[in-house]
Amino acid sequence: MAPASNSEQGIFFDCSLRTKLRIAGADAVRFLNGQFSNDVRKASADSAMQAAVLNAKGKLNGHVYISAHGNAFFLDADSGLRNELPARLDRYIIADDVELADVTDRYAIFHVRGEPPAIALPPARTVLATRFGSVGRDLWVERGQAEKMRQELAATFAFCDDACAEVLRIEQGVPRWGRELTDEIIPVEANLEASSIDYSKGCYIGQEVISRMKMSGQTNKRLCGLISISAESLEPGMRLVPEGVERKEAGWITSATHSPRLEKEIALGYVKRGFSSAGSRLRAIKAGESDGDVEVKVVSLPFV
Repeated sequence: MAPASNSEQGIFFDCSLRTKLRIAGADAVRFLNGQFSNDVRKASADSAMQAAVLNAKGKLNGHVYISAHGNAFFLDADSGLRNELPARLDRYIIADDVELADVTDRYAIFHVRGEPPAIALPPARTVLATRFGSVGRDLWVERGQAEKMRQELAATFAFCDDACAEVLRIEQGVPRWGRELTDEIIPVEANLEASSIDYSKGCYIGQEVISRMKMSGQTNKRLCGLISISAESLEPGMRLVPEGVERKEAGWITSATHSPRLEKEIALGYVKRGFSSAGSRLRAIKAGESDGDVEVKVVSLPFV
């Protein structure tokens, strides 16, 4: 695990379990732009862009990082999407010259924060990517070189394991597939506008819903930060209710942790309109329980 300070520099992460897809063909750009919320024409070999793939109702089917390499595009997404995402994309490849391949087992990905080490690393494709709240470098390496890459990085950087990465992710307010990002969430609700949506690109599946939300300037709920006022721990699945109005649902908690840097119990959760202003006070209650509630305060993201 990384040092207790969870320093944002000089650490590396192993993201090798993520789903990885290679998409090529003469129609690849047009096809991907019809599927994703960001403009794939702007994808480059040097920097990975984020994008969402949606259903017709504007709800998430997935969230990906996209970079260009040679005559192809490489996508990576949460490991839980390995079956669903290729199937979702393949469904819309009809008469297109598009080749979709699952390359998850071919590549490992290490994400590094800090200056590149002054050592000889195995051959890797290096791509700038904003993960865990700030920009770092993704190193795509052949699986056979993964262990050597890990050892070389560990000689210079501290390793941030899954537990460390989860604390850092929550502190930075970064949504994760299966927690904040599900097929019931519209990307605007998850604060993905700046990173994942291009409002000036052409049509894509779900665009009408996203455009209407932009025009109205309103969402029914919004991903927010929550701090336990009493220092009691919080848990995913706890429902949020206004003080004194137990039966009125105000939202729910999606992720929770203890933040060593803040020395507080913190959480991410969706808070409904009317209760999501910073400073609002709510109560977090375990599902099916009416007592033992925890008083929380809504705060802006990121926490740190």
